[in-house]
Amino acid sequence: MKFKKLMSLTAVGLLSVSLLAGCGNSSKSGSDKQVQLDIFQFKVEFKDQFTKLAQEYMKENPNVKINITSVGGGTEYGPALKSKFSSGNEPAIFNIGGPQDVKDWENKLEDLSSSKLVNEALPKTLDGVTKEGKVYGLPYSQEGYGFIYNKEIFKKAGINAEELTTYAKLSEAVKKIDAEKSNLGLDAAIAFPAKETWVTGLHLSNVFISPEFEGNINKIYESKTIDFKYSKQFKDIVDLQNKYSVQPTASLDYSQQVEKLFSMGKVAIIQQGNWVFNSIDQVDSELAKNIGMIPIPVEGVSEGKLPVGVPMYWGVNKDKDDATKKAAKEFLEWMYTSDQGKEYVLNEFKFIPAYKGYDSSKIQDPLSKVVYEYSKAGNTSDWIFMGYPSGWGQNTLGADIQKYVSGQSSWEDIIKNAQQAWEQARK
Repeated sequence: MKFKKLMSLTAVGLLSVSLLAGCGNSSKSGSDKQVQLDIFQFKVEFKDQFTKLAQEYMKENPNVKINITSVGGGTEYGPALKSKFSSGNEPAIFNIGGPQDVKDWENKLEDLSSSKLVNEALPKTLDGVTKEGKVYGLPYSQEGYGFIYNKEIFKKAGINAEELTTYAKLSEAVKKIDAEKSNLGLDAAIAFPAKETWVTGLHLSNVFISPEFEGNINKIYESKTIDFKYSKQFKDIVDLQNKYSVQPTASLDYSQQVEKLFSMGKVAIIQQGNWVFNSIDQVDSELAKNIGMIPIPVEGVSEGKLPVGVPMYWGVNKDKDDATKKAAKEFLEWMYTSDQGKEYVLNEFKFIPAYKGYDSSKIQDPLSKVVYEYSKAGNTSDWIFMGYPSGWGQNTLGADIQKYVSGQSSWEDIIKNAQQAWEQARK
């Protein structure tokens, strides 16, 4: 999810790929009318594979021209999407999160209830984009996040990751790695990218706010207040990552964390999700085979559950003409239901499917396997951060955590400010 995204996940800030359809006979639909699909999407780490799939689709449908713009890697998707619409060059397909985004973009969202992907979607994956019985988004995939670790470093340090089920055990392991970092060839035990407010204000906060609302995204969306019932546990994990991280954390970004530090074997642990696999694999394919992921413990509450959810949804612009909207729906359905599309989803995109009809045994990378195993066992917690007030997670909480890790604010002050901002937004 990658908010990225918001889930913003490479060093490149704004990536635009224009794909020109070649000349040919009419499409399989039998129409000769040229249709242009402008797609504005957030997941930059799969942009190349997505581009290839779009090219394959255009070969089969020469009347369809697809232009893809991918935004991330330090450029927040939400503000970029608003700018895109303000420019007058509105995309046909774009991304939304949960109920807050549905509310914010409702006047631009096509009702997708009749799409066959709605019936194919896995249980609960449409909850965040369903309003008054209408479905306004189609899920990308399932994703999960936690603490990703280097198995070889853990082995050298004599640490069994499966035993790190509590905050106390995790803290002990981090301190041990820190004490031996010179012998292990590390710059630090952890790389904590506090510059990325989606990492702190969305993903990390979700772990500690979700239990307060029983993991119910609609309950948090409707709440006028937030208590931060598990503020101490939240603070402990922030402090642990900040203290034993490469410094300064307030200016440490995703690219440095994933590509320059973890993928180069300079740190043992990072807070991220299965979406980082491709980035790690491109830097060191051997290391990518030897990584794992464990849950972020919430002391006394949820110490063995992995947060799993839908990172983003595909929305269709209802203001486009009927031919464009029809082509948009057909492309999305083809991507997730055709044999060729399924092959890309599993093996090229490295997605964990959010739809029926997939052979889950073909999930390849080790991080996605962990997510799938936790999901299959029911040891998961929900993603509820898309139910936060608009901008609250990143612009208020995430930004204030940057101040906290820099010593410019107390934890008490950032919690108080976050509560006030929440209440103000919900008036």
